[in-house]
Amino acid sequence: MSFPEHRRTDVAIIGGGQAGLSVSYCLKQRGIHDHVIFERHRIGHSWRSERWDSFCLVTPNFQCRLPGHPYDGDDPEGFMVKDEIVAYIERYVAKVKPPIHEGVSVQSIEAHEDGFLVTTSECTWIAAQVVMAIGGFHKPIVPPGTENIPDSIFQIHSVAYRNPEQIPAGDIVVVGSGQSGCQIAEDLHLAGRKVHLCLGNAPRSPRQYRGKDVVAWLEDMRYYDTPISAHPDPAMVRDSTNHYLTGRDGGREIDLRRFALEGMGLYGYVDGIDEAGFSLRPNLKERLDAADKSYVGIRKRIDEYIAAQGIDAPEEPVYEPCWQPEEEPQRLDFSTKDVGAIIWSIGFRSDFSFVKFPIFDERGYPRYDRGVTEVPGLYFIGLPWLHTWGSGRFAGVGPDAEHLADQIHQSLTRKPSPELAGIV
Repeated sequence: MSFPEHRRTDVAIIGGGQAGLSVSYCLKQRGIHDHVIFERHRIGHSWRSERWDSFCLVTPNFQCRLPGHPYDGDDPEGFMVKDEIVAYIERYVAKVKPPIHEGVSVQSIEAHEDGFLVTTSECTWIAAQVVMAIGGFHKPIVPPGTENIPDSIFQIHSVAYRNPEQIPAGDIVVVGSGQSGCQIAEDLHLAGRKVHLCLGNAPRSPRQYRGKDVVAWLEDMRYYDTPISAHPDPAMVRDSTNHYLTGRDGGREIDLRRFALEGMGLYGYVDGIDEAGFSLRPNLKERLDAADKSYVGIRKRIDEYIAAQGIDAPEEPVYEPCWQPEEEPQRLDFSTKDVGAIIWSIGFRSDFSFVKFPIFDERGYPRYDRGVTEVPGLYFIGLPWLHTWGSGRFAGVGPDAEHLADQIHQSLTRKPSPELAGIV
């Protein structure tokens, strides 16, 4: 099929995940049907192809409420597994019927006299408005020094992990204790594999507390509505790691100390890499204590809310750590531990280099106010803390999409000034 040199649209949406689909729905609700979504892969690609087999949500299903499409299953307190998440998104697509071009990558977005020139693998488009809906997790991070590790040791990033059977024989080192690192470490641990987990900065969260899921308490307390402007350090919180817990088997806490009692090796930061192993920072106890401080702090805030609201909720005992490290290892030697594989779970870098506008800070992160950039007609959505704590979640993307759709509608329907119209 051949296309003209340029095709035109009122709004180009880059990315067909839940954020891009939500924007499409909200635009249609405002009568803006002339828009298009470019999705490099298939709908639901990241859920379908970049998650491990046992993956499930860490937030209860009732928080899945894309605009016009609240959770429609029969287990609102449960946690959808990977295939159920994909099916939920596919049902949304069937309902929204978005104008989506799958398998089309966007190569550049540049200024044009009529708005934006969007160059894709399909053809070039001229769009009056552009919405970036590709999130911020683009390039898996692998630290310098990995080239020193012997070829006999299997290495992958967490984005490529699928199941324990994929990992060769021997001990397994998981580097990074965010949600992915902890859940992958648990997956391997439950399969009977010997795991060594090198910790990062991730805080820990309770799962159930005083008769209710902690997510439900925090929603009642309107924590997910907290705007970024109310946070004392916006730059820090946008870079912070999510609390670790799991929705597996109906939902539970992840307690690394309990894993240690069950035989998992725990270590501090990886400070250096050589052919024989890792040099480690002696901060294991500090990291465990910091994670527990977050855990206890969440419980305390819930206690205060229950007391202030006069809610009748069951009491729970004060938290006591079940294990303390007896030493602070400063080396993890591959041969001594019979290491056969390393899984890097230390996050991703964003890559917006194809967006040819000076709207990025020194780290390459876009500058915006609730997704609205200083370039008229250019927007972002789906980023953590775009506007609130809930912005990067199924429950929070809807309000952000509504806001951007309002901005786009106003821009497209605004009458030009007499000067711009050439009227004297």
